[in-house]
Amino acid sequence: MCGIIGYKGARNANEVVLKGLKQLEYRGYDSWGIASLSDGINVVKKVGKISGVDDAGLGESRIAIGHTRWATHGGVTESNAHPHVSSDGKIAVIHNGIIENYYELRVFLRKEGFKFKSETDTEVIPCLVEYFMKNGSSFEDAFREMLLKLKGSYAIVAVNSDKDKMLVARKASPIVIGVGQDEFFVASDVPAFLEYTNKVIFIEDNDIVEINSKVEIENVVLGKKVDREIVEIDYDIDQAQKGKYEHFMLKEIYEQPDAIRETIRGRVNGARVEFEKFGLSDDYIAGVERVVIIACGTSWHAGIVGKFMIEALGKIPVEVDYSSEFRYRNPVIDDKTLVVAISQSGETADTLAAIKEAKSKGAKVLSVCNVMGSSVARESDETIYTRAGIEIGVASTKAFTSQLAVLYLFGVYVAQIRKTWDKDHLKERLEYLEKIPEQMEKVLKGDKEIIAAAEKHFLKKNALYLGRGTNYPVALEGALKLKEVSYIHAEGYPAAEMKHGPIALIDNKMPVVVVAVQDESYEKIKSNIEEIRARGGIVINVATEGDKKIKDISDIVLYVPETSGLAYPFLTVMPLQLLAYHIAKFRECDIDQPKNLAKSVTVE
Repeated sequence: MCGIIGYKGARNANEVVLKGLKQLEYRGYDSWGIASLSDGINVVKKVGKISGVDDAGLGESRIAIGHTRWATHGGVTESNAHPHVSSDGKIAVIHNGIIENYYELRVFLRKEGFKFKSETDTEVIPCLVEYFMKNGSSFEDAFREMLLKLKGSYAIVAVNSDKDKMLVARKASPIVIGVGQDEFFVASDVPAFLEYTNKVIFIEDNDIVEINSKVEIENVVLGKKVDREIVEIDYDIDQAQKGKYEHFMLKEIYEQPDAIRETIRGRVNGARVEFEKFGLSDDYIAGVERVVIIACGTSWHAGIVGKFMIEALGKIPVEVDYSSEFRYRNPVIDDKTLVVAISQSGETADTLAAIKEAKSKGAKVLSVCNVMGSSVARESDETIYTRAGIEIGVASTKAFTSQLAVLYLFGVYVAQIRKTWDKDHLKERLEYLEKIPEQMEKVLKGDKEIIAAAEKHFLKKNALYLGRGTNYPVALEGALKLKEVSYIHAEGYPAAEMKHGPIALIDNKMPVVVVAVQDESYEKIKSNIEEIRARGGIVINVATEGDKKIKDISDIVLYVPETSGLAYPFLTVMPLQLLAYHIAKFRECDIDQPKNLAKSVTVE
């Protein structure tokens, strides 16, 4: 896996694909390659970044495919980079996903005389197409026969040196078609071609697409041709540019106030929350006995905060599970369970698999997602979109806070249906939420203090993050951000759990970042801070504005405005995001494309 781009049209396809690969850099990758059709198939493959490449050296072409690879099978080498080409040199393929039975297919193909040049699972794909064509099948039929042999997940684009077309297939891995004026694009994500068109066809699982002078789609499960709607995406190409910011991560941290405004826009009406075209009935919500939140990574942290929000407001029990673990423990759910799936990209493979498991047991699925038409949204019974705009930085920031906004709104929505609180209380809760964007802007003005803290501690090798209540998952998220972008080992814990292990690590070389705002756990967490100080730990506190006493037990204080307990995570996470960013910058890390990470995790 990681990034796919293909083009067919009147432009120079090599230039379009090269530019598209650069737009997909945010997904994370270790090598790249392009194959184009011009007097046969011409291929260039390189290890490393594509940023400084102005010309792939492939000349003119009207059809080309390109790929940025994030290594799964085989090391980071030119031979393992995509595209992969058949033994006869006529078929070129790019692929995201995992071919689970690739070893058996390699054994079979070797017996048929095929020799492999890479260690990848992908190389079996063009060789299988060649095998079936040698046995009399057309390119199109051989492509279909090849798909029947594959087990696993895939988004595949294939070209044939003898054909003026691209063939595309999808199963549990994202791919979209862009439709321009007499030109067509295929990509793993919309930003790859957004400069040229915002008209998109979302491909479903088991679709086979033939792109020639038009787009024709056949679904192999249905056994017939199908029509897929052309959707106009409202993303602006400027959202995929850094503008005045040095990194996308910093830009997206600063976009959070507007992202929250956009997420709540039109959804708050006095003391009520109203979701547009919401497909889950009031009777259904009233009858739900339990909510199970499934997510991965940053979205999982948002889910834990969401548990506090939904239980406090809607007074309904909530569990939070990793999507990757959910379906392997035979979860006990039924038609009285609402499963809430959270995914920024809407293509997270583990979350998609968990959604299917939940639905197979009779549960309804509500998804919280940022990408319209994504796989998670299509698989769910209902979706609430976060409206955060394109998030390019691999380390998610504005997605987290916009997910919190949706979960907060949903908590109020459940409360008003189940009548767990009176209107005045719910109105007050919503007023706290509506103040958040302005308060976020105030936090951003304190960036100088955060930079100073980063400069003082960027050479440290370990860090501990602590919080209680709604800010315990914020501590987890802060530690994750530091790990992701600075490569410093960091752990997040509920503050009371520090005594059950992590306290053994605290010394005068260990920064401990504590979210110690004035909420119901304030006095308890102050005691935890004293325990850290007694062992010589360096204390960096995120505290409520105006709290002067906290300075006496802190080495550094980073202030946030006062709000309610449920709303604090919107604010307390921001200094932690900025701290991670500035530490990574001082360490000269590749902030937007951290090593070994990918933006959209489409393998399980």
